[in-house]
Amino acid sequence: QMQFVESGGGLVQTGGSLTISCTASGFRLDYQAVGWFRQAPRRAREFVGCIVNGGGTHVLDSAEDRFTISRDKSKNTVWLQMSGLKPEDTAVYYCAAEPRDRCTVHHQAYDVWGQGTQVTVSS
Repeated sequence: QMQFVESGGGLVQTGGSLTISCTASGFRLDYQAVGWFRQAPRRAREFVGCIVNGGGTHVLDSAEDRFTISRDKSKNTVWLQMSGLKPEDTAVYYCAAEPRDRCTVHHQAYDVWGQGTQVTVSS
């Protein structure tokens, strides 16, 4: 079964840092882009950023100077490093694979998803 296993979420104070890992299980991350999304209660799923197979990244404007995405193909893992966290960053965070190696904001393009991990930022 192809899936991502996520870990690393949690509770942090405003201004704190967290790193979420996303490890592919049942398949190799050899050619896909990997995107990050988040969903807060009563809000639509929001694109956070992505990393393509070649290593290029894109992060949403509101987090461009706070969030970093990286990957290690040998570990079949992608990370989302978050710093300077704000209460409005509180959400469930998901990683997902895009099979055409596209960095797209459209979640329908992603075909394998992680289970989601909760990030809560207290004020």
